This record gives sequence, C-alpha cells and structure tokens, in this order.
Amino acid sequence: MLPQKRPGEGKEGDSETVVKKDRLTYSTGFETSQETTSSGIGCSNSSNGINNENILGENSFVADMAFDDGNSRDIDEDLHSRQLAVYGRETMRRLFASSVLVSGLNGLGAEIAKNLILAGVKSVTLHDEGKVELWDLSGNFIFTEQDLGKNRALASIQKLQELNNAVTVSTLTTKLSKEHLAHFQAVVFTDLDLKTAIEYDDYCHNHQPPIAFVKTEVRGLFGSVFCDFGPQFTVLDVDGEEPHTGIIASISNDNPAIVSCVDDERLEFQDGDLVVFSEIHGMTELNDGKPRKVKDVRAFSFSLDEDTTSFSAYEKGGIVTQLKQPKTLNFKPLREAISDPGDFLLSDFSKFDRPPLLHLAFQSLDKFASDFGRFPDPGSEDDAQRLISITNALNQSSDVKLDDINPKLLRYFSFGARAVLNPMAAMFGGIVGQEVVKACSGKFHPLFQFFYFDSLESLPTEPLDPNDYKPLNSRYDAQISVFGSKLQKKLEEAKVFVVGSGALGCEFLKNLALMGVSCGKNGKLTITDDDVIEKSNLSRQFLFRDWNIGQPKSTVAAAAASSINPHLCIEALQNRVGTETENVFDDSFWENLTIVVNALDNVNARLYVDQKCLYFQKPLLESGTLGAKCNTQMVIPHLTENYGASRDPPEKQAPMCTVHSFPHNIHHCLTWARSEFEGLLEKTPAEVNAYLSNPGEYASAMRSAGDAQSRNNLEHVIECLVSERCESFNDCIQWAREKFEDYFSNRIKQLVFTFPEDAITSTGAPFWSAPKRMPHPLEFSAADPSHLHFIRAASILRAETFGIPIPEWVKNSEKLAVAVRNVLIPDFLPKSGVKIEIDEKATNLATASADDAAVINELISKLEQARVMLPPNFRLRPIQFEKDDDTNFHMDLIAGLANMRARNYSIPEVDKLKAKFIAGRIIPAIATSTAMATGLVCLELYKAIDGSHKVEDYRNTFANLALPLFSMAEPVPPKVIKHQDMSWTVWDRWIIRNSPTLRELLKWLSDKGLSAYSISFGSCLLYNSMFPRHKERMDKKIVDLVRDIAKADLPSFRNHVDVVVACEDEDDNDVDIPLVSVYFR
Repeated sequence: MLPQKRPGEGKEGDSETVVKKDRLTYSTGFETSQETTSSGIGCSNSSNGINNENILGENSFVADMAFDDGNSRDIDEDLHSRQLAVYGRETMRRLFASSVLVSGLNGLGAEIAKNLILAGVKSVTLHDEGKVELWDLSGNFIFTEQDLGKNRALASIQKLQELNNAVTVSTLTTKLSKEHLAHFQAVVFTDLDLKTAIEYDDYCHNHQPPIAFVKTEVRGLFGSVFCDFGPQFTVLDVDGEEPHTGIIASISNDNPAIVSCVDDERLEFQDGDLVVFSEIHGMTELNDGKPRKVKDVRAFSFSLDEDTTSFSAYEKGGIVTQLKQPKTLNFKPLREAISDPGDFLLSDFSKFDRPPLLHLAFQSLDKFASDFGRFPDPGSEDDAQRLISITNALNQSSDVKLDDINPKLLRYFSFGARAVLNPMAAMFGGIVGQEVVKACSGKFHPLFQFFYFDSLESLPTEPLDPNDYKPLNSRYDAQISVFGSKLQKKLEEAKVFVVGSGALGCEFLKNLALMGVSCGKNGKLTITDDDVIEKSNLSRQFLFRDWNIGQPKSTVAAAAASSINPHLCIEALQNRVGTETENVFDDSFWENLTIVVNALDNVNARLYVDQKCLYFQKPLLESGTLGAKCNTQMVIPHLTENYGASRDPPEKQAPMCTVHSFPHNIHHCLTWARSEFEGLLEKTPAEVNAYLSNPGEYASAMRSAGDAQSRNNLEHVIECLVSERCESFNDCIQWAREKFEDYFSNRIKQLVFTFPEDAITSTGAPFWSAPKRMPHPLEFSAADPSHLHFIRAASILRAETFGIPIPEWVKNSEKLAVAVRNVLIPDFLPKSGVKIEIDEKATNLATASADDAAVINELISKLEQARVMLPPNFRLRPIQFEKDDDTNFHMDLIAGLANMRARNYSIPEVDKLKAKFIAGRIIPAIATSTAMATGLVCLELYKAIDGSHKVEDYRNTFANLALPLFSMAEPVPPKVIKHQDMSWTVWDRWIIRNSPTLRELLKWLSDKGLSAYSISFGSCLLYNSMFPRHKERMDKKIVDLVRDIAKADLPSFRNHVDVVVACEDEDDNDVDIPLVSVYFR
C-alpha cells in the first residue's frame, strides 16, 4: 500500500541539525560547508504522510480549462516543468508529502540525497556517524579537503540544501534506532551490515503503514540494491506511458466481436489489456464505460472478449482507450529474501550467471567485515584469499550451491571493497533515487527485489602489480585501489572535450572532476555551451543555483566543477559546435584531444561531433535521456560503428490538411495553435517591418517570386496595416473577438457547408469517416471563462506587437466582459466554391493561380497607399514564443487556441501545463536517469582512456528506470571494405602530402589498383574522366583547383583539403574508398 500520514514528530535533541528553507547566500554551491545548528527534525511542523484526498490516476483528473493559470499552489511549474512531464501533478504532490532518511553519506549516499532533493520530496534527513576522510574525496562531490575530520552528515547539509530550498534537509549524527525510522515514508542505507539491515527491515516491513526499505552498496566495480516496500504495495502506474488509443473503423456483430481501427497508426495494445469505448455511433452498448478485455491483437485490429451479436449495428466513429490497472506487489522481508531471492533483475545477458554469485559475494563480504572488523585491504592477496574461503564455505552450506564461485572475480571484489567509485555511485544513485520516488508515489514499477551489477571490463587489460593498488595519500586513493596508479596518471593527463553543459554536462563535469580527469599538469578539459541558465534548469542541472539564472551555463558549471576538485584544468567556452565555429575548434584542437564526451540535446549537433570524431579518429562517448529512459553509445576508433551509422526513423508528421481542417487529437490542435501564434505575432509583424524598412526592395522581391506564398504574405501585411491595425487597447479587444469568431465559428460553418454531414468521397464512402471528426461552430459567450481568457491573452499580445499600453482593468473579468460585449460581429454566410485542401500529400495551403502576378501588383499598390498613412518610423514588435514564462500569456493564447479548436471537434481538452509540454516540445527529464547515464558512460571512459580494450569489453546500454529495465550489449563493429590486400572501415582516412597535382593524385590511386573517375570537393566537381576539358587540369595542384573551381576560402589554420574520390577496380566494379586528405602545408 502507499505510505499514509505519520503522527507528528517531536524534537530529537542536539544530535540533529536542520537547514531551513531560507536562501543560503553562497557564491557557488561548493565552498567549504558551514555547520548550522538548530533543534528539531526537518519534518516536525506537520504530518509526513500523503494527503489521500482526491488521489486519482495520473490520467483520470478532470482537466482545468487551460486558460486559468494552471498552477497548483504547491508545485513550482517553472522549476519542475520537465519533471512534471514525467511524473504528473499527482505524483509530484505525493513526493512533496514524503520524508526520506538517507543513512551513509559516502559517495553513493550523496548521489541519492542529491537526486531526491532535486526531485522535491518534503524532507531528507542525512544520517552518518563517521567523519570525512581523504578516501571519501574520490567518490563524494560534496566534500573538500577542508571538510576532513568533520562529521559527514554535517559537512553535507549546506551544499545539499542549496539544491532545492523547498526541501527541508536535516541531519542525524548519533546511532540510529528503529524508532527513528517511524518518521519516514522511505529509508535508504548505503553502508549497513546485514544483521542490522534485517532488524531494520523487519521493523519497516511490519510497521503500519509499511516503511519502504532500501539497502544498497557500491564496492569498487560492484554494486547491489535490495528493495522491500511492504507486504502489499500498490503500483498506480507500472510504466508511466500514456494510455494507448485507437480510432475505430468498424465493429462486427460476432462472438467474439472483431474491432478494426484506421491504419493511421499501429495499435499498441497487448493481449489481456483492458479497454473502454467512447463516441461510437450505432453500437452504443459499448459506450457504457465498462472495461473490456482484448485478445488476438494485430497491427490494426483485435478481438473483443464479448458477444455483440445482439448489439445494435455499428455505424461510425468511436475511440478505444487502454485502461491502465493498478498492480499489487507482495515484497518479502530481507530475512526471507536473502535465502530465497527469487528472480534477479538482469542488466547484461552475457553475464547471465553473475547475479547469484554476487548475491553470495556480498554476503561473504559482510561476514568478512563482521569477522575482522574491517573491509579487505586494497591489493591484499591474503585478504582476497580470506574472502574466497568465506565465500566457498557459505556456498557449501547453501541449499542451492554454485558450481563455480569464480575466485578471479572475488579477488577483484576484495581489492576494491573499500572503494566507492564515483561512476558507480552516480549510476546507483540514479537507480536508488528512482526507487525511492516509486516508494513514495506509486509511480512506476519497483525493482523486485534484488539487483546486482559489475563492470569488471572497466579494469585495465594488463595485470597490475599489487603495489599499484597501494594508496598514495591522494584524493584519488579509492580509485587507485581499483584501477592502479598507472591508469590514474592517464586520466589526469587526458585532454577531454565535453560538448554541452546542461543536465548531462553538469553530471559529467562532477564525475570527471572526482575521477581526476584532466587534473594533471598536462591535462585539460574544454567545455562549451552557448546557452544561459534558466529557472527550469535548476531541477536537474545541479551545478546551477537560482542566483546563476541568466549567466552562461559553461562558465558557471566550470567554476562549480573546479570547486569540487581545485586541480581540474578546465576552460569554459560559449561557442556552439558547428561549421560556423571551425575557427575556434580547428584541426589542431581536434587533433590534440584524447576523448570527446557528448552532452547534447539535439541530433544534428550529435551528428556533427560524430563526423569530427570519425575524421580525427577520437573516441566519442554518447548518451541521451528521455524521461525515465536513457541510452549510452560508445564510438571507439576502428572498433565500433560511428553514431551516424544508424538513425532513428523520422518522427511521423500529421498531414497539413489534417492539422488545418480535420484534426482528430489534441496534438493536431496544438500544432495548429502554435503555427497560428507564430504567424499572427511573429512572422507577419516581421514581414511588416521588412517592408517598412525597405519598401522598394521588398516589393521587388515579391514581384520576382510571383507565387502564392508571396501573395499570402502581402495579404497578411495589408491586413495588419489596414483592416486589422490597432491604435488602442479596445481595438485589440475587437481584433481578438473577431479572431475568435473567425477561427471557431465562421471557418467551421464554411467547412461543414463545403462538406455537409452527408457528403461522400469520390469512392462513395462517407466523407466524415474515421479518423475525421465532424465539427460544430462555437457561439461566443462572455460568461464562459475559457472564452474570456482567450480574449484576454489575444488582446494583450496584440497590444504588445503594436506597442499599445496594456490597462490594468483587463485583468478584471467583469470589466473585460463589458468591453467584449460592445464588439459588433457581422453575420457570416458560407460561400460556394471555396476550396478546402483535403489532399494529405499537400505541403502548402496557399493555392497558386494564373493571375498571381497581377494580384501581387495590386496588393503592392494598396500597401504603398497604406504606408503613407502610417506615423513616422512606425514599426511592429514581433513576439517570439517563450514557453517557460507563465506571465507572458504565450501559453495562455496557445492553450486557448488549441482547446477552443478541440471543442469544435469534440476532442478532449487539456490544461495549460499539458499544452505546454506538447506545444513547447518539452523533452521530459529527471535527475535520476541523467545521473545513471553519466555513471555508465564514465565506466566506459576508464576503458577508452586505458586504450587497450577490445570491442567485446565495451557496452552500449538502454535503460528504463520506470520498469525497471537494463539492457547492455557489445557495440556493433564497423563495416569492413576489402580491396586486393587492403581493407578499411569508415574510420580510415587516406592521406597524401606535399600538395600533389591532379595527375599525381590519380597516379597515387592507380598504384593501389584503383582507377579514379570522379573527384569532388563538397558539392563541386573537380575532375570527371568523362569531360575532356578536365584533362587540362592534370598538372594543377589539388589545392589550386579547390580555390579556383570550388571558390573555397582556405583560412590560415587549414592545412589540408578533403576530397571525395569515386573509383573502380580492374574489373570496373565501384569501390567505396575512404575520404582522401590532401595536405598542402
């Protein structure tokens, strides 16, 4: 069951500190923490549980009309917008009511606490009795050398509090008792012995209501998680996906009934799913809202587990919607699960037998620590043998014995048992943070119940001497205990390029700083990002604070990373990486790099960086997130395919005629709304200004184009300057009211006049067949708040474009209603012969005609007459859409446009927040999946920096923390092309030096058994054997041909040109050869 309210808590005494919600004034988030003391636990002012009033499924809420502010009082939507896109409001409210204990502030505990505070739980209590050691600095981003000797919880509180002042962060520094646990909805332990864990879990499991218990550990390159959320835990939403839907085309009167859907999109139902029907004409018996089970699901049809032979005949219409069901899980307590673990959650199918062994290994390590009062020493063969002996004894006494306890693996497990590596902490911090969110909210399927992971492949390929593991009294000692000092030196001397400083970039910088990457005297980390910090970034881009809003991301992130590790050699740039900045990121820049880490949010930039890494043969570590999902891809020279070798299919776009005249879902309505917003408030005002800035040139350009688009542009400019020009705010109200009538009444009347309800297609089928929805016009009412909100938003934005002052009274609905009622709206009569586009292949709604040129001349004349009537220096103010400012009325207008249109077509409306996600194309994002992705990438970075691993050692990963699902696999190797005794891949580049002539280049290729028949530079053809005149170029240097024929400007930093050569072999078969680089300097 979900956690309930707990009794109010009293004070716990002087062993606790709490940082309240007042803003802490620190210049960055990473200076030496100051210990603050005040009594009371952070959650003492009110009950900790969930408010169970009105707890509904995420999709069962009744949408507020989007035109009210859409803001819940307890959720800062500007801050949490990306997280709300993943969780929804109800989940966020449950999180806001949840108190969590994190015990053990090692690197893993810090990561978990960070992710929970960013998520916005009610309170986080940090428990740790230990003191900060030098060893901690390798894995914990909070601590600095100035914190050595301080209590770990006290040293953490200030910096963790700065992440989110809406969360109460407190500490507990004395021994924990079971009674402390009653204050929390969830408790997490990162360094707890098995005996005590069983005792605590029994208490949590049997408590009423149950307390979610998570035990997790990171030991070198090994990690574990155990979850117990109680004997009956309800999962409200198992996967977080929107319910699948289908548009019905037909339903048979059969037993079982066969339901066919339109072939617009494949059905995503699965056999056994429950569905509900709505909007069916004819067979209305199915509109009763009763859940029905589907079976025999195919691409566009399914069977219904129901007899419809006695039902009315199906006529038309209908929507079928998946009904998501809650799921109850029965967790076993740790006492039982340790000996009967059930199925383990797998991450890597090449290690199918690994989880049972690690289950045993972690128990053996616990016994080692119990017997000897410590963990094994790094590099100690004696301790490794002791651990192996303990494991063997436990295995022999087990009911289910393992055939092989893998002493080699246990040896590495022993060597790194004291180390909390940052990449492992980041990965498991993401996983465990997400499990706590599930425990507090019921959102997503919990991990059930054990998860084990190792990354032994990250170890150096060459055997290490035991002395290599010994500590050097440095902040990297924990990492050295796993990888040895030689790899540490390589990490410190690496030259790294991190592209992007958003959520991924912040996590990467933290990880790299802790790992010591680019922290040596010859190392250097370059980070670039051309963006500035916005409020919505703060919920996951954890290196930023609210006082950084408006500052460059890369500069702030670099300063914060330097605070984590002062030895980091970092340079922050504000340049976009692309062709326009190749003077900054020139050949020598790329050539000097050791590795590139992408932290980008768009495919085009990724493809550009991929091509550069391919060209300069640099490893590229690629990753991305989407809500609870993340993926990583390793691009390693000559070992793997490159990022651009495989592409996702392009996103399906709705036909233009569907969006403009025949929408059948809210996405279509919002696409249309954003298009209208940009046309009315940005494009047309910009066209007006372009004309007024240079009337003659603008008119000439329109005449030269002479097409339907030019005619449309001119018509809109004339409307703006003549018939729809606004001089007062009342004019803006009139314009808004007329737009309402045009959009939602007149156009609909014209549409149903042109295509009446009984219209048929050329094939004789009803025109208004699925997926088309028959619309109806709206009648404006000033008493309807949604109508009035539309008028308010439209008139305010219209006034902004014309520079008209906005009166205060517009915010008063009664006064606005009076003003709107004074607007006279003429009657509308539909016209015959109006063409409405119905061709789904059409890409432009502007219809060309033979007299376009004449009409354009007439329009230009009208425009000249209008211009002389304008005040001097008259200009409009185009408005660019900005989704993340809830005070600018942009989303109010777009949501208003979309929902009124949805009302026309009887499409379910959405609130402003949902409209913002869709129209603003917001990518759902949460801190947990971001942390996990970067942890996984940094485990691969060890391999790439070491430089001697084989392709089978690398891992690409896809993970979905909602399910949870982890899928790791070897990267795909590059395609090999062979010719004679040569072979090459996409990674190869042929180089010819000393500035050859065309003849010398052809001879050079001929010596390889290749006959070149075409040579090109970019899109320019330098040579083709079919053109006799090209033979005159034989003795010209390639670089001169590039300058003279391609007209290329070769800057001083460029020392070569790249040409594409088409070749044949001796049998006239085409041979795809690598790019040829011709060096001329």
